[in-house]
Amino acid sequence: MGEFSDAEYIRINEVPSPRANNARKVSVLPLVFLIFYEVSGGAFGVEDTVQAAGPLLALLGFLVFPLIWSVPEALITAEMGTMFPENGGYVVWVSSALGPYWGFQQGWMKWLSGVIDNALYPVLFLDYLKSAIPALGGGLPRVLAVLALTVVLTYMNYRGLTIVGWVAVSLGILSILPFVVMGLISIPRLRPSRWLVVDVQSVDWNLYLNTLFWNLNYWDSISTLAGEVHNPKKTLPKALFFAVILVVLSYFFPLLIGTGAVPLQRDLWTDGYFSDIANILGGVWLRVWIQGAAAVSNMGMFVAEMSSDSFQLLGMAERGMLPEFFAKRSHYGTPLHGILFSASGVILLSWLSFQEIVAAENFLYCFGMILEFIAFVLLRIKCPHASRPFKIPGGTVGAILLCIPPTILICVVLALSSIKVMVVSLVAVAIGLVMQPFIKLSEKKRWLKFSVSSDLPDITTYEPLLR
Repeated sequence: MGEFSDAEYIRINEVPSPRANNARKVSVLPLVFLIFYEVSGGAFGVEDTVQAAGPLLALLGFLVFPLIWSVPEALITAEMGTMFPENGGYVVWVSSALGPYWGFQQGWMKWLSGVIDNALYPVLFLDYLKSAIPALGGGLPRVLAVLALTVVLTYMNYRGLTIVGWVAVSLGILSILPFVVMGLISIPRLRPSRWLVVDVQSVDWNLYLNTLFWNLNYWDSISTLAGEVHNPKKTLPKALFFAVILVVLSYFFPLLIGTGAVPLQRDLWTDGYFSDIANILGGVWLRVWIQGAAAVSNMGMFVAEMSSDSFQLLGMAERGMLPEFFAKRSHYGTPLHGILFSASGVILLSWLSFQEIVAAENFLYCFGMILEFIAFVLLRIKCPHASRPFKIPGGTVGAILLCIPPTILICVVLALSSIKVMVVSLVAVAIGLVMQPFIKLSEKKRWLKFSVSSDLPDITTYEPLLR
């Protein structure tokens, strides 16, 4: 995937922080499944690609799209995450390349898109359970279920990232296993000709691309946890490599089963349809298992995303971009106020529908990715000799070429956005543009307390030293 060096991210007279306790750091396997849940969580949520474009384009999408989007994003995350192995991730990358103002904008857009994304998982969780428990379809029972689920999963994040990592491993196995069983049961019913069905004139390109984009992005989210990873210069690239393979297989294999073993009815392919396919192929027991796996998967995605969002706020506070109280850790080492702040955002946004959530978060995420690509290329130009324990080959030209296909894709996704989503998202961006000056004013007037962690290098004059 790239080139490794033994350069280390250190400073003169650096003293290890008390929080740098390797016993609490995340190792390769939990990190793979944290990335898996940051990005995917399994096949739940891919059904709309079949409704939008039919079997052939859905299958091709999950083979081609990773090459255009996922692999470049994962490679950039591996290089930049090992270059800046600290919490804050992409916020630090953009701040180093473009300055703290744009670093804050990156943090605001990515945090907001992450919270919007997390508001989706209670919705998906209940969508899969409402066929078994109709009362969860709406009204007060659904509201109470969303609140209860958010509180329980938020508490898991509070208890510590190591626990979250191993929970992600367990949940990942539980969410993948029923599709393996369903695949074996489906073999006698598979009809390869069903995979080739396509009608280009009836494709809903907006729904198709937004669903693909949502299911295959957020590879960079793991960078906000880099400070909590054991030996990130080796662990992070290795975990990203295995996670890419796991994510692609977890999408492609279930789609292959569902489209090949069951006669096509495109209008039925929407959230929760895999449980209906399971009922057709294996009966009620398999349907219940898939529904349980969907619930488990959404739990995993929720805890992984909230970990990323809350540690991002902690990383920004350690850089002096947010008030000092966001850097406060619980006795479990978790960002207490960041978790509470992110959970509040999830509850406020959980009333939105699935497609509204996906479209809004994609729009904001696109803006953030543009800043990341610019930062990636600029740092190759500005700091060519900086320590990069993992480096994508090809030099500056290769870095630019790597960013072209995903940038074109971003432009297409933005162009296909509805007016409503575009207006709401641009208002959110505008809020960030004025929020940063207000935060700096509150620091100048001493309305709130700010501080910069002494454990971190100065990114304004960044050139990591080589040991």
